Amino acid sequence: MNTTTLKRSISLPVLFLYGLGTMVGGGFYALSGKIADMAGLAAPLSFLIAGLLAFLNVFTFAELSARYPVSAGEAKYTDEAFRKPWLSGFVGYLVILTGVVSAATLSVATIGFLQELVAVPEAIGIIILVVSMGLVCAWGIGKSVKVVLIITLIEVGALIYIVLSKGGNLQKMPEIFSNLSTHFGDGFPVIGILSGAFLSFYAFVGFEDMVNMAEEVKDVKKTLPRAMIRAVIATTLLYVVVASTMVLTVAPSELATVNAPLARIIATDGALVSLFFVVISILTGLNGALVQIVMASRVLYGLGKEKKAPQFFSVVNATTRTPIAATGVAAGTVLMLALFFPLVGLAEATSFIILLVFSLLNVALITIKKREAKAPEGIKTYSLWLPVIALIACLSVLIFKTVQ
Repeated sequence: MNTTTLKRSISLPVLFLYGLGTMVGGGFYALSGKIADMAGLAAPLSFLIAGLLAFLNVFTFAELSARYPVSAGEAKYTDEAFRKPWLSGFVGYLVILTGVVSAATLSVATIGFLQELVAVPEAIGIIILVVSMGLVCAWGIGKSVKVVLIITLIEVGALIYIVLSKGGNLQKMPEIFSNLSTHFGDGFPVIGILSGAFLSFYAFVGFEDMVNMAEEVKDVKKTLPRAMIRAVIATTLLYVVVASTMVLTVAPSELATVNAPLARIIATDGALVSLFFVVISILTGLNGALVQIVMASRVLYGLGKEKKAPQFFSVVNATTRTPIAATGVAAGTVLMLALFFPLVGLAEATSFIILLVFSLLNVALITIKKREAKAPEGIKTYSLWLPVIALIACLSVLIFKTVQ
């Protein structure tokens, strides 16, 4: 019987930056121009609404992860609430699906960015990229997180550079608010803002992945909730400020026509800076894909431990202290999807699937809180109305997207 366990090596600052890295990245770098096209000058409101939706749901994950600090957390939470193994297993596989599809999408996007610099055959580039990321994940979580943290610092720094370089344009904001009829002659774009909020929610996807690091976090019951909440707040503030700077620097209609909208924002800063932002775009894709492979492998590992997947997925290698089989299957699935399947539609569906999972987990927490008169000692709990409001918000967005 294998008795090797995952290594608890992740502290609060590291986990916070890791969480920031799961959200800030490919989604914002790739989609911000399209969101600006939908919402126009009101694009920052789309990011704010999406951030508020993430903020409501983060408290549900914070409490559930403190109550049940295990890998494959979403499946565990569902099992504890409903006692239906098939349902918890289904949720676990849904989470894995969103992870591998997102990783595959980001892998293809990364090769697209790379082709802006070097003529690399797409298939060969994808194979080399995904295999390399799988090896990094299998090498050890400490190494994987360090790679993620380095890229996170660079990509967040790039967004801050945009604000520092073009932040003077934020002075136009009061004038826009005082002359709304001039800037929104066709009426305030409510539908565009809400559509942009749904699309921009993809840029927040990732904070929920943090729960699957539970067995590798120090003082997990306190560290994990704090890191998740802080990461969502920081990401929301960063997105709103950068989005405001973007739409006040370059016309939203122009941002929609370019593949790298952030590079367009700083085009006047020189060729070297533009090149740097292309490189940053590549790193964001790498970062996001790496995080998703780690997440998917940890969920599969957890399902193996719970006997909802073949148990060999729960085997931890004694040398690397990582689940090699689970990591290999996750990376292999990403490779197959990236090579053989059209991913655009699946990537757009990622937000929809995650909101379904969020809805179910809010119901799970409501059920647990109503069933248990008192939470276990040392667990930070939140008011019952928080998961109720989060559930209503998720369902409202899903209904809006369905009938739109």
